Amino acid sequence: MAWIAGVSLAAWVWLLAGQGFFWRTDVRLPPGTAQRRPYGRTEPAQGPGEASGDWPSVAVVVPARDEAEVLPVSLPSLLAQEYPGRAEVFLVDDGSTDGTGALARALAAGHGGLPLTVTSPGEPAPGWTGKLWAVRHGTALARERTDADYLLLTDADIAHGPDSLRALVSAARAADLDLVSQMARLRVADFWERLIVPAFVYFFGQLYPFRWVNRPGARTAAAAGGCVLLRRDAAERAGIPERIRHAVIDDVTLARAVKRSGGRRGPGSGRIWLGLADHVESVRPYPRLADLWRMVARSAYAQLLHSPLLLAGTVLGLALVYLVPPVALVAGLIGGGAPAAVLGGLAWAVMAGTYLPMLRYYRQPPWTAPLLPFTALLYLLMTVDSAVQHYRGRGAAWKGRTYGAPPTGAGAASGEASEGA
Repeated sequence: MAWIAGVSLAAWVWLLAGQGFFWRTDVRLPPGTAQRRPYGRTEPAQGPGEASGDWPSVAVVVPARDEAEVLPVSLPSLLAQEYPGRAEVFLVDDGSTDGTGALARALAAGHGGLPLTVTSPGEPAPGWTGKLWAVRHGTALARERTDADYLLLTDADIAHGPDSLRALVSAARAADLDLVSQMARLRVADFWERLIVPAFVYFFGQLYPFRWVNRPGARTAAAAGGCVLLRRDAAERAGIPERIRHAVIDDVTLARAVKRSGGRRGPGSGRIWLGLADHVESVRPYPRLADLWRMVARSAYAQLLHSPLLLAGTVLGLALVYLVPPVALVAGLIGGGAPAAVLGGLAWAVMAGTYLPMLRYYRQPPWTAPLLPFTALLYLLMTVDSAVQHYRGRGAAWKGRTYGAPPTGAGAASGEASEGA
């Protein structure tokens, strides 16, 4: 047991220093563009010298399927954006059965603000996921109506601070970025949300270290689908969304396509940025373990390219890195194996220490950091369940639709998104 604990500790030392400082939470929009007010506050939008003609036009595209529960909070925050230039919201009602489209129109009539167009594309064409089919319809309509310079792709459960759009555009222009994405702060109100949600973002950062994502020329690419600002010409060069129409993990696949496309800087030179948000928040509740389980399991096996070999490697890796330390500590203490106890305890301490910044970001008590191995065990089981559901023909199920593995030769579908992470 001691040598296994030693390998686990070595893995944690490497992760601490060699995985792009994934555990840090200081990758945010630059101070000059950061949002300073939470959503719900209203103050003058335009400061001195901010002429609307100096700002590019933006089309906000919101795919929405059965979102009547969250729309009263999220949609008014978009309509109330204090953007100095021209902006318009396109909500794509993707076959909702709960009155999402009618509610959106009523909210726009009651709140005013940015112009809103509600449209519906019908059922997805063969080979398309529902969300990307809605994005295709929304972006096509936006190009026809507005000829916008930027597209903001945001989910229907995301609430934005009043200056969110202005901050995103400002950051994109200042650094000449093709894509700017913020990882929305997810809801943590109930027991299971507190246990699982911060770890979800922590694990994502471990797979796709933000500093590597943001480094020009680096292979690692990722985005957070709830909030993606995309240059229109970059989307056209990358063939978005047609080229990624099969993708279940659409945000990571989109970022990879943009980074590869490059354009005026040459192939592979697309510039993207991903960081944590301050005032972009998900308002979707996940009060039960079953809700969070479905959220993770629906795409976990797709992340592994539907590969049994990668699944086996992931299970072994999670066990070695997250489960061995507490097991070695307890076994060493009970069995008198001091080396195993010491090495396991040190590995557990490093693990908990790397988790503390994410807990602070989510305003959770630090004493919950040692619970990370238990949370990792849940994620391991969710990943295995994702594979089981896939082979039962129920993989990647979401709101009444089920998606299998992409067809062979599907290009930039979910498979190639994971390379270089």
